[in-house]
Amino acid sequence: MFELHKTATTTKARLGTLTTDHGTIETPIFMPVGTLGTVKAVKQDELIRKVKAQIILGNTYHLYLRPGCEIIENAGGLHSFISWDHPILTDSGGYQIFSLSDNRELKEEGAHFKSHLDGSKHLFTPENVVEIQRILGSDIMMILDECPPYPSSHDYAKESMELTHRWEKRGRDAFLNSIPHYNHQQFQFGIVQGGTYPDLRKESAKYITDLDFEGIAIGGLSVGEPIELMYEMTDLNTDYLPKEKPRYLMGVGKPANLLHCIARGIDMFDCVLPTRNARNGQIFTPDGYVNIRNAKWKNHNRPLDPDFPTDLCSRYKMSYIHHLFRNNELLGLALASLHNLTFYLWLMEEARNRIADDTFHSWYKQKAELLDTKI
Repeated sequence: MFELHKTATTTKARLGTLTTDHGTIETPIFMPVGTLGTVKAVKQDELIRKVKAQIILGNTYHLYLRPGCEIIENAGGLHSFISWDHPILTDSGGYQIFSLSDNRELKEEGAHFKSHLDGSKHLFTPENVVEIQRILGSDIMMILDECPPYPSSHDYAKESMELTHRWEKRGRDAFLNSIPHYNHQQFQFGIVQGGTYPDLRKESAKYITDLDFEGIAIGGLSVGEPIELMYEMTDLNTDYLPKEKPRYLMGVGKPANLLHCIARGIDMFDCVLPTRNARNGQIFTPDGYVNIRNAKWKNHNRPLDPDFPTDLCSRYKMSYIHHLFRNNELLGLALASLHNLTFYLWLMEEARNRIADDTFHSWYKQKAELLDTKI
């Protein structure tokens, strides 16, 4: 499934490939988020031809509620339903347990929650989350976990981690004792928790490693903690994860965050930030970021960056993009979303090239600082 080709000499940056029945993924990689089976404002063919996405992410919680498992199963699985013949990763719903905390109750059996749509009651267990993802047919399915908030006491983080461990053992057993619904192999990733406590992070990394998942994710970060603490916990966790398996940092992040975490040994990322921020007028570029709603762009009658291969950068005047956003025209949202995702995948390709030619260490810190600069 995963082949590690190279580890950088002065950082923990890694070059690898992750092979699924729907295609091979080059790592480090960023996964665009398609919560409801769609990456907002971007068509599937654009994801392939322009963004060069190698894998996308679907949301188990949201797809379970709508359109529902029956409709997706009748369509032949999520790949067939959304016309995407490439790899898909589905999360477990664990993050929604965290983010919708007012509507849920955690018990040993699983997470009881109320739908944010109509208030109907549901239960996610480690076992039925596996079955839901068997029905979705994703190439990579995530285990059910609890994501503790920041800050959490050591006692709370430990209790939460231990509950996650018990759920992960049950979910792993359910995965190993079930078979795919469609004619392709599925993999299962475990999730390390432990809050921001080094002793718990070490304990969780060892426990999840021993369950022998096909890959391991680092969860419970990027939930409000200081960014340097997120880097510290990531760096610590990768010291205790097996080198031969892919490492996925969930829900991260800004372009500079990705480079810093690649340097700390991460292979896979996902985040809604590039498309969400695009819809709010933030555009990422190799030289920093732009707020296209600012008045400074009103009479800027030149493209932003003629050398960057997106229509927003090379074809249209910034004054026009500014006009689209100021008037809430849908074309502006689509152009910005497509651009930001293209930029993220371009950045991952640049990182892979730098790891391959042993220049990542001398490049990434300077590049990360530049990417955090407002133009």
